[in-house]
Amino acid sequence: MPMPTSLIPSRFLTLVSHFLIVVNIFWSRRDNVEACLPPSYTHDQYQNRDKELIVALSVTFGMFLIELVGFLTGVSMFNSTQNLISIGAHASASIALLFFFIDKLPCHVYWWIFTFCSALPACTEIVLVIAVFGLKKKPL
Repeated sequence: MPMPTSLIPSRFLTLVSHFLIVVNIFWSRRDNVEACLPPSYTHDQYQNRDKELIVALSVTFGMFLIELVGFLTGVSMFNSTQNLISIGAHASASIALLFFFIDKLPCHVYWWIFTFCSALPACTEIVLVIAVFGLKKKPL
């Protein structure tokens, strides 16, 4: 079954767009942290929410690394199912994170976006890497 040739560049572009939006949120996270806090907050509350957002963004970078390693080594580059999962998840994440960034949504919303749009494709990538390297299956 021939794979559509537009899946590979689409996957790469959606992954890069998601990555760039996360970097942008990381650089200017102050407004999002303040959106997570009550109108009057202490410095400790701010520090705790800032740490929470830093941890969430850092774990997201780890998920990007997992996906990029699997993609660039060719383990999942030609797997249509993984390409479609990744394109859908990262395109959705790009849109959702733009709303998160622009509308200054609360921090708990980020964890939902992370779960469905970063962790899900990274977990399927891990399964593919284990299947290819551990079980010696073909990457397709």
